[in-house]
This record gives sequence, structure tokens and C-alpha cells, in this order.
Amino acid sequence: MTLVKNRNEARRAGLRPVWLVAGVLAVLVATLAGLAFGSARLPPAGVAAEMLNLIPGVRLDSGLSEREIAILMQLRLPRVVLGLLVGAMLALAGAAYQGAFRNPLADPYLLGVAAGAGLGVTAVIVLGASAAVELPVTVPMAAFAGALLAVALTWMLGAAGSRNRTPAALILAGVAVSAFLSAAQTYLLQRNVESLQEVYSWLLGRLATAGWHDVLVILPYVIVTTVIVLTQRRELDVLTVGDAEAASLGLHPQRSRYLLIVAASLGTAAAVSVSGLIGFVGLIVPHTIRLLTGPSYRSLLPLSILFGAAFLTLTDLVARTVAGDAEIPIGVVTAFLGAPFFVLVMRTSKAIPA
Repeated sequence: MTLVKNRNEARRAGLRPVWLVAGVLAVLVATLAGLAFGSARLPPAGVAAEMLNLIPGVRLDSGLSEREIAILMQLRLPRVVLGLLVGAMLALAGAAYQGAFRNPLADPYLLGVAAGAGLGVTAVIVLGASAAVELPVTVPMAAFAGALLAVALTWMLGAAGSRNRTPAALILAGVAVSAFLSAAQTYLLQRNVESLQEVYSWLLGRLATAGWHDVLVILPYVIVTTVIVLTQRRELDVLTVGDAEAASLGLHPQRSRYLLIVAASLGTAAAVSVSGLIGFVGLIVPHTIRLLTGPSYRSLLPLSILFGAAFLTLTDLVARTVAGDAEIPIGVVTAFLGAPFFVLVMRTSKAIPA
């Protein structure tokens, strides 16, 4: 009876149009704000008109000077698009991890995945591998290998001495894995001090870009991750009832779980490879959406993409404007927001069985 009830509830809990519209509006507002505001403020109406001019057949007088158009198209637009992609990936990965691990506290940062990806990218930087191989292949794949290593270690340590992986055990395992990988990263940096400034600048998180290169680097990984995770949204809903019940409904729980973990790690690795370590996005966004719209992954996953993109774009805007001409690392801003949010989730979340 419970299984039938859960299946009926999951079937009814689709993506409500009002939330979809809200997510799209959030992305549009965040994009316009990110493009218009900064060290050089541009008129929002002119920015909107210039964006509409990108549509074939549309020609509007934006009123922007050639200098302002150059700032908009060559500096602001690539950075905002990169922020949208990175935010969408981190939020989507967080939602996928939470469903795969059945743990509302699961997050690419907390599970050690970001640290693993960071170690891979740090190795590429300090060993000079990026000079020998094309960047689009080397950096994301090194980050992917590090992310999968972290997931595997967290998964194994979470069940050390027992076949059950409780939420608390997984979080503690993620902390331990992050500490270990951070130690390995520190060792590499100590042995290659000439790369210290470049690596630490990357570790603090940033979306600075000199053009469309970084966007093109992660775009294929973003597409693959999004397609795989969204096609698994039904499986994620079924996994919430437990592995035994999911198997009785015709699902292969472990196979679906591994596919989701690999896809989420790929998206996290791609995002980390171009933005550095930006924590808590995968915790704040999915959990907030879950509180507002319910637990169904049919709505949680697409809304995480939209609101994750908007969230990081606005966070980046804060990072580059709140201190005047000095830019704060975006990872610092998300940590200020994420740390108290994590405490709140810890206090309000109910224990979830393994």
C-alpha cells in the first residue's frame, strides 16, 4: 500500500508551470543584472536591447557607445554565461548526489568531490601538463579523474566496518577524504612554489574569463551531464523509497546510483576545472527548492538548473561589486552563505535511512 502511495505521489508531483516561469525569470533577471552592473555600470535598458540584437532579424538602438558594447560583449557576457553554466552544474550535481546517496546534506563540496577535482587540476597546473596537451582535454579530464577518486574513497569509507552507509558516515567520510586530498594538494604546492599564486587564485574560486574559451571547454560536459541526470529523474524518485522497494518496482538501484554519481562527478569536474572550488551551491539551491516545491525530482532537477544558474550569477555580481574595485573570490561569498545554511539544514533535517 505504501509503495502504491509513493508511486502515485511521485507521478502527481510534476513540474508546476508557475515554478518553471519563476526559474526562467530568475535566470533572466540575474543575467541582466550581471551584464549591467560592475566596475563600469551600463544602463539595463540598453543592455537588454543589445541582447535582443543577437536575435537574427532584430535591430534595436541600444544607445550604448562602442566602448560599452565592447565591455558588454567581450567581458561581461562570457563571464555571465560561464557563471550560469557553472551554477547550473553545481546545483544539478548537488541534487543528483542527494538523491543517489539519499542524504539531503550531500554536496559536491562536502563529499570531497570538489577537493578531488581540485587536486586533479592542481596536478595539471604544477606539473605543466596543460602545456603539452590541449586544455579542453587535459584540465576537465584531470578534474574528472580526481572527482571519481574522491567519490570512490567516500563511498568505501562510508561503509568501513559495515555494509550500511548512513548519512552521518558519508558526511564524515567526505570530510576525511577532503582533508586527505587537500593534504596531497598542499604537498604538490610545497614542491612547486612557483605555481603557488596561480593555484591559490584558482582554489578560492573565480569566474574571470578572457573570452569564450572557458565556456566552450565545459559546454560538452554540461550537455552530457544534464541529459543523463534529467533522464534519471524518475529513478531518483523511486530510489527515495529504498533499494529493496525500488528493485521490486523494476529498477536496478545500484546501476542507477552509479550512473548518477558518474554523471554528477563529470558535471562537478567540468565546473571546478574552470571556476575553482566554489562550495555550498549544490547544498543551498536544491534544499531550498525542495522546501518550496516538494521532494519530487521531476521538479527538483530542472529547477535546480535554473535557480542554480541564477544564484551563482548573482553571487558573482556581489563578489565583484561589494568591495568596490577589489574583487572578492566568489568561493568566499558562497562560503559565507553556505556555512550558516549548512547548520540550519543539520538542525532541521530528519535522519534518512541508508
